[in-house]
Amino acid sequence: MKRWGIPFGLLLIALGAAFYYQQRQAAGRAGFPAPDFSLRDLDGHMHRLSDFRGKVVFLNLWATWCPPCRMEMPSMERLHQRLRGKDFAMLAVSEDEAGASAVEPFVHDMGLTFPILLDAEGVVPPRYGVTGYPETFLINREGQVVHHTIGPEDWDSEPVYQVLLELLKQNPDSTQATRAQQPIGS
Repeated sequence: MKRWGIPFGLLLIALGAAFYYQQRQAAGRAGFPAPDFSLRDLDGHMHRLSDFRGKVVFLNLWATWCPPCRMEMPSMERLHQRLRGKDFAMLAVSEDEAGASAVEPFVHDMGLTFPILLDAEGVVPPRYGVTGYPETFLINREGQVVHHTIGPEDWDSEPVYQVLLELLKQNPDSTQATRAQQPIGS
């Protein structure tokens, strides 16, 4: 049993370091201008991120083959319904290489009503420094990333909802609106 102690200990240290690095990286990726992009949705309509300036934008990068992504989609739909009619936009960018053929059946089965953008060429992830899926960026009215979350969340939880309400209340000209904040955690 002794000969497994050192490798097991090194494995635990490596896993702890990876977790720490990922959390530090998430905290460090807020407080910057959201890089612009243009992508088509499932209906073929073009969406440009900069067209949403003046709204709070929930930008989620995901893929149908990603179990954590699939897990968080129902809570994203509930959040989308909860904030419908406010200056809020939810954009889910699919990174599926197969494009619409992989995404359409999933969206239909899940009953998703928010815009699903197709990024089969993987244009968006390098612009945001994405390391895996899902990753979510909350963008304030001025186009600044103010929150970044790596991994799945319960997006319709009360703490997340309150953070979004605060962002929606902020005046776009306010200096407080551009201040970077810590990632959301449940």
